[in-house]
Order: sequence, then C-alpha cells, then structure tokens
Amino acid sequence: MKKITIAIDGHSSCGKSTMAKDLARRIGYIYVDTGAMYRAVTLYAMRHGLFNEAGEVDTEELQQQMDDIRISFTLNAETNRPDTYLNGECVEGEIRGMEVSSRVSIIAAIPFVREALVAQQQQMGKDKGVVMDGRDIGTVVFPDAELKVFVTATAEVRAERRYKELLGKGEQADYDEILKNVQERDYIDSHREVAPLRPADDAIILDNSNMTIPEQNEWLLQEYEKKVS
Repeated sequence: MKKITIAIDGHSSCGKSTMAKDLARRIGYIYVDTGAMYRAVTLYAMRHGLFNEAGEVDTEELQQQMDDIRISFTLNAETNRPDTYLNGECVEGEIRGMEVSSRVSIIAAIPFVREALVAQQQQMGKDKGVVMDGRDIGTVVFPDAELKVFVTATAEVRAERRYKELLGKGEQADYDEILKNVQERDYIDSHREVAPLRPADDAIILDNSNMTIPEQNEWLLQEYEKKVS
C-alpha cells in the first residue's frame, strides 16, 4: 500500500493531536506533534529568562540561542505514544501546562522560529508515511500532502475539553481562564503575519464539537482509506 503524507491542522484544544496519534498508531505511520515543538521552544525561552514582565520575548537573544535548542521525540513504552524531549530532557508534562499554553502563540508567531521548525518538520516527513498536526502543515510545511484535514470546534467546547484534561491530570484548572486563553490563541494564530492559521484550499473541514473521540477517529480512518484505496 502506498505511503502518503497526512496533514492535520486546526485550532488549539480541538482534539487534532488525539486523532492524529490514534491514526498513526493504527496505520503504522510516524506521528509528529509540531505544536509540541513550539511549546518546547516556549519552555526554553521561559527557563532562560527570555520573557519580560510584560510577556514580551527578547527575540534577538532567542535567535542567537536557536541553535542550542534541540527537540526530539521518543516513543513512550507505557503509553505507546511519543514524548517530547528538549535538549535530552523529557518535558512532555511541563509543556502541556497553562503557563506554556499562555505564551506559545507568541513564540509561534516569530518568523525565525517558524522557519527553523518548519525545516525540521519537512525533514521528518520527507519519506512520507507521516501524520503531522499543527497550525500550518497543509498550507506551509506540506502543501502537497495527499490528505489535509482542518479541525475546529467552538471555543467553549475546546475550553471544556482542556479543563477536563487538566483536572484528569490532577492539576488545578479554571474554566474561565482556559476559555480566555483559547480565544486569545485563536486571535493570535489567525492574525500573525507569518503563516496565519487557515484551512488549506483543498483541506477537508471537520467540526467535531458534537463528536466523541471514537467517532472522530473512525471518521479520519475512513478519509485515509479513501486516499490509499
């Protein structure tokens, strides 16, 4: 069976990573969470004091340090899913917290950060057989991907999902704060100058506001099967 490239884009907390991971596992493809890469850079910037009190980034210093930021993925034997590593340290848990979530869209809007990570992402998927999710996979990273999906859901639904996810991890969470973060990230992602969030012209739009996880996973599997049959 021929291998293809699968690009899944969409808004924050819309479940695209969950469905991308499930599909990759079921069809034996490599999964790449590009959002985790931007989160890792955000965490690096936080740890190295590159955000000021106003939440602005010292872009000049970050650019000088970009070559020191190494991001990789290693399969977790227990979860059977990839964990994100920053300079050899597993940061999978830390990059999912609200502190990183509130700053990642700022980092993702910086042109030299996007340029560096897009180059890495294209290298990861050069041999096809990859499922990649993010904000600009179908429009910038792999504009020739055979299957492109753009996932969305209402901001309220996405905030509720994120709220329950954090509670399930035993973390404190405030629904109103999460909803505000979701709405702010939507605005920043959609209005940035470089690669703004938008569906590719040939993407299939999926609004999963009223879908269960198994339902969306089956939907995506069927779309994949149509492309390779």
